Amino acid sequence: MSKFSNNFLIGAATAAHQVEGNNIHSDYWAMEHMAHSTFNEPSLDAVDHYNRYEEDIRLMAQAGLSTYRFSIEWARIEPEEGKFDEAEIAHYRKVLECCHANHITPIVTMLHFTSPVWVIRGGGWESERTVEAFARYCRFVVERLGDLMGYVVTINEANMGLQVAAIAERYKRQVMASRMQAGGLEGTAQIGMNFNSMMENMQLQKQENKEVFGTETPQNFVAGRTPEGDILVMRAHQAAKAAMKAVKPELKIGLSLSLHDIQFIEGGEENALKEWDEEFSHYVPYILEDDFFGLQNYTRSVYGADGIQAVPQGAEITQMDYEFYPEALEHVIRRVSGEFRANGRDMPIMVTENGVATDDDTRRMAFIGKATDGMVSCMQSGIPVIGYMYWSLMDNFEWQKGFSMTFGLIAVDRGTQKRIPKPSLEFLGKV
Repeated sequence: MSKFSNNFLIGAATAAHQVEGNNIHSDYWAMEHMAHSTFNEPSLDAVDHYNRYEEDIRLMAQAGLSTYRFSIEWARIEPEEGKFDEAEIAHYRKVLECCHANHITPIVTMLHFTSPVWVIRGGGWESERTVEAFARYCRFVVERLGDLMGYVVTINEANMGLQVAAIAERYKRQVMASRMQAGGLEGTAQIGMNFNSMMENMQLQKQENKEVFGTETPQNFVAGRTPEGDILVMRAHQAAKAAMKAVKPELKIGLSLSLHDIQFIEGGEENALKEWDEEFSHYVPYILEDDFFGLQNYTRSVYGADGIQAVPQGAEITQMDYEFYPEALEHVIRRVSGEFRANGRDMPIMVTENGVATDDDTRRMAFIGKATDGMVSCMQSGIPVIGYMYWSLMDNFEWQKGFSMTFGLIAVDRGTQKRIPKPSLEFLGKV
């Protein structure tokens, strides 16, 4: 029996670079192919979603899902500054039309980590130029495709740069204190990272970065961000929203943030409050007038007097080194909603990502069941949760981790690109 009403948006999410393949004009493609890359492997054809999107969307519909969150790739649309590719716009029109033909509501993300190389060469996500460039790209897409769009996420995990900067600082402190490895730290960011490799290869990469991006320290979207760059991202969001609303005022527009269920033990309350402010609270003034908020959560973080704590001994750990903790979603929804209400807004909340990397699909179903039970509890309390997007639709390219992380509802034989639906796909459809 369904837990939700028919108008509740329930589905799965992907990101263009992680599934489409051959995103050759993007900064990530360039980084993957460096001699001293921190990526385990390049994305190459990924899971060929660019050519197989019809099959993938049809599998969603057949399983009972009603919604698909996917991203449009800026590097495809504008491979050179000011030069827009109409053939790529036509491709994404076909994807949107396919969603509608299968009674799937599309949720379009305009930026999911990857940027065109020319954006990074121009200063990237610490440059004023990027605000205007991003807004121009978003306006162009809505001018061409807005008739098929209803929900838009401007920027995926807009706070990721600050999270990466914080992890870098923790790494440095730990290495200075004990020369310990940072494997445990990689599980504190909700993105596939190889932090040891990043630090070890830093000097070797500088010359390659200069050749490709024109600088030794390219400011791609998940580079450690300055406080000024952090606010610049918020301004890019606001500029993009205004540009798209000018074309189609009825579009429902928000952004997403990567949020942990931040808890504390004795002595850790101050650290936990500071972390929550960095992850969420200081963004509220910039998103308070959005149409919805995209909440992304995978696990919890526990703080003590000496900072973030290790995952409890004996706890179940996912492939990403996260603690298996689906209860986190309910806790974060309640905290976010409470803060919005304290600021005078009963903000609609869409869970734009929540999932687990595991090769045991029974644990995936258990995770989905527990997480969605928590959502139901929130909705019964009057919190306006409007949708749930599981991450991810398919096992795909998990950034620096390569193809080793299996988040998907659908397995993919990458030798043949054959799709193999897992029981969890139908399980989510029945939810």
